[in-house]
Parts: sequence; C-alpha cells; structure tokens
Amino acid sequence: MRLTTLFLLLSFTILISCKTNQLQQSASPKIGMIKVSILYPNEEGKTFDMDYYEKTHMPMMANFLGKNLKFYEIDKGVAGRTPTDKIPFVAIGYFYCYKLTEYNEAIAKNITAIVNDIPKYTNIQPIVQISEIEFLSR
Repeated sequence: MRLTTLFLLLSFTILISCKTNQLQQSASPKIGMIKVSILYPNEEGKTFDMDYYEKTHMPMMANFLGKNLKFYEIDKGVAGRTPTDKIPFVAIGYFYCYKLTEYNEAIAKNITAIVNDIPKYTNIQPIVQISEIEFLSR
C-alpha cells in the first residue's frame, strides 16, 4: 500500500514538473522572433479598461494572428521611475510572432475590426513598436 501511494505521488510530481517546464518553454521568446509592443501612454483625462483589454481585445487579436503568434503578454503600469513619478504607460501589450510578414498580413486583413474595437477599452492613441529579438539572457 505504501509503495503504491509513493509511486502515485512520484508519478504525479513528475507529470506536474513536465507540464510546468512545457509551459515555461512555450512562453519563451527566441532570437529572431518579432516582438510587437503596443504602449498606452498615461495622460490626463485618458481611460483604459484593463478587464476588456485582457478578456476581449487581446484574445481577439491572438485569434487574428493565428499560428504566427507564439504568445502574448499584458503589462499593467503600477509605478514610475521613482515613487513620486506617475506611471509612463497605463498598459503595454506584447505579441511574440514568428514572421513579420504574416503579422502585417493579419493586421491588414483585420484592421477595421481592430480599429473599431479600440474605443471599447480606451481613448488613448496607442504607440506601436515592432522589434526583432536580438539577445536573450538565460
């Protein structure tokens, strides 16, 4: 009985660690990938609905990007450089994609839906920067 329990516990632990390792690796960028950063500057009188952005807008975008998208992230601004500085950005969204051409095609194909969705969560004009991942520290 103890041996069976020990075996089950060990098996469960191995499965959990494999799944955790798989998740960590699947959300890891690679050199040469494209990183799209969408920055929402913090300005007086501007609004941002993080709940809508997280649950509706970004999943919609992920659907548009399809298999070209490896993963995406959302940062919520919480502090500036010093405790008295206001946050420079209320939010930053990131898409990690394999190919820039496929990203551009997906955006062009769905631009109307994307532009029409932005007023549903913000009145901020986003800043977009597209970068190529050049270096990763381990």
